[in-house]
Amino acid sequence: MQIGIPRESLPGETRVAATPETVKKYSSAKHQVIVEQGAGAAAHYPDEAYAAAGATLGSAQQALGAELVLKVRSPNTAELAGMKSGSVLVGMLDPFNQEGLQTLASAGLTAFALEAAPRITRAQSLDVLSSQANLSGYKAVLLAANQYGRLFPMMMTAAGTLKAARVVVLGAGVAGLQAIATAKRLGAVVEASDVRPAAKEQIESLGAKFIDVPFETDEEREIAQGVGGYARPMPAAWMARQAALVSERCKQADIIISTALIPGRPAPVLISEETVQGMKPGSVIVDLAVERGGNCPLSEKDQVVQKHGVTLIGYSNLPAMVATDASALYARNILDFLKLIIGAEGQLAIQREDEIVAACLMCSDGNLLRSA
Repeated sequence: MQIGIPRESLPGETRVAATPETVKKYSSAKHQVIVEQGAGAAAHYPDEAYAAAGATLGSAQQALGAELVLKVRSPNTAELAGMKSGSVLVGMLDPFNQEGLQTLASAGLTAFALEAAPRITRAQSLDVLSSQANLSGYKAVLLAANQYGRLFPMMMTAAGTLKAARVVVLGAGVAGLQAIATAKRLGAVVEASDVRPAAKEQIESLGAKFIDVPFETDEEREIAQGVGGYARPMPAAWMARQAALVSERCKQADIIISTALIPGRPAPVLISEETVQGMKPGSVIVDLAVERGGNCPLSEKDQVVQKHGVTLIGYSNLPAMVATDASALYARNILDFLKLIIGAEGQLAIQREDEIVAACLMCSDGNLLRSA
């Protein structure tokens, strides 16, 4: 089968959907791999490495015209024009973007959005959200440390003792837990908050303190369990209590890493302007939810801004800042997913009854299969 790896066209997107490591495995399985020249350059994977792994270097048109196209982001209009009706597209296609999915369906593509994979044990190795969020949590702390005008660890010197930085992490999913672990490694004192009761043990296992907002009703307890490993919108009364407690902790913090997201919905506002006004001058907020509206209304997408003496970092694509490792993990995620849709003979064999395949399949034969 012919597999195409085009260069990503979205501004700032430095990742690539296949690395020489995974291309070698595709080639060993007798697939013909066409890699657009320069596709891996931004992630420091040179063309020569792809050629050595068995790939054919070609043009964008050749890569996009393959039977199976692997991408990081959804193709733009120009890229879609180069793709053949009936071909298969695998990537991070934003399963909640109905307009974008309809465009893919109208182009006659069979499209798989890997972000839609269910949170089950069998899908862990192809969980792109987790692999990329892990890197986001790590990089968020380093960005904060770079902007923060003080040190993270406590330091005892002949000139006196410097206090450790106080870090608050909001949201203890994959990104949040990695942010906690990274901040702890750098010597900070860390507190963290999450809706889900199960997060308490995970937070404390990393040496951080859990910011506990008690549940007052059975409804709150039930909703807090989440669905499929993800948070659900909490009742207004609980959100008000959380906002008050989190605001108090945030005003005492030096660094806030905010990672709270609800799939398919705008990001919840957890850090109000009033809270930012009450923070210490020189404090830093990294808002990882900025692409979905942000956990702080003062955050600006892909900008670093100063508001009320606080630095707000609003980069929307942190994995692209560590593109080599991000691409390596993502490429392995795709490799494992393709095992579910390619048969033993090396041809497409889409098993629609498979739970993972069914969840990721967005459109086929001109029909949109996923509703909002």
